[in-house]
Amino acid sequence: MSLLRAVLLAFAQLDDPAFLRPLWRAAALAAAAFALLFWLALRGAAWLAASAPDWLAGPVLDWVAQALGGLLALLLAGWLLVSVLVTLAAQFAEPVAAAVERRYYPRLPPAAGGASAVAQLGAGLRLGVRLLVLQLALILVALLLPGIGTALAFAIGAWGLGAGLFETAAMRRMGARAARAERRRRQLSVLGLGALGVLAASVPLLNLLVPTLGIAAATHLLHGGPGAAAGGAGAGAGSWG
Repeated sequence: MSLLRAVLLAFAQLDDPAFLRPLWRAAALAAAAFALLFWLALRGAAWLAASAPDWLAGPVLDWVAQALGGLLALLLAGWLLVSVLVTLAAQFAEPVAAAVERRYYPRLPPAAGGASAVAQLGAGLRLGVRLLVLQLALILVALLLPGIGTALAFAIGAWGLGAGLFETAAMRRMGARAARAERRRRQLSVLGLGALGVLAASVPLLNLLVPTLGIAAATHLLHGGPGAAAGGAGAGAGSWG
């Protein structure tokens, strides 16, 4: 299945109540996470402004510092949101993927033989933390080399988000090692899914839907298309790291 079709099918299921329930929960958590990131970044900008030398003080400069601080806080929160979306996707993979399979893949057997729920959640959390650390490190690179730093951040975000979405969806039906192998077989599609997710993460409101729609699209990529019999093969759960 093409990436475009997988994404369109994910959007087409927005009328499914079983799909909407986890979508709204994930959206609410994503909004709360973005608000927290923005607040933390804003406090950091305010601290830096307060630490400026006395000779820079003045009403005009204070206003400029506050305006720039707010803008930088907004950009920083958006920058770091991708790592949060990876973690959120793991929390809602089960109901979202199950809703997709009920509608488009009714011939699939019940999900069995996959990694445990704890393993799936842990995998999403570990990848999210790794992405967060990398993105924090890239902030310095972006400040020193804006073009290169931004490109690196986008590439890492696209890889991390795509891998996180696909492997989380796949681990419902197979072990972690098999999920990684499936992801590598669809490397370009998974990377494209991550790139679309990173772009969507920069769009207000649309970014709140990334965890749910991303898992839905990843489930379609896993199974190959409506009526396909793929996706039931599983392997023993392995370590994911």
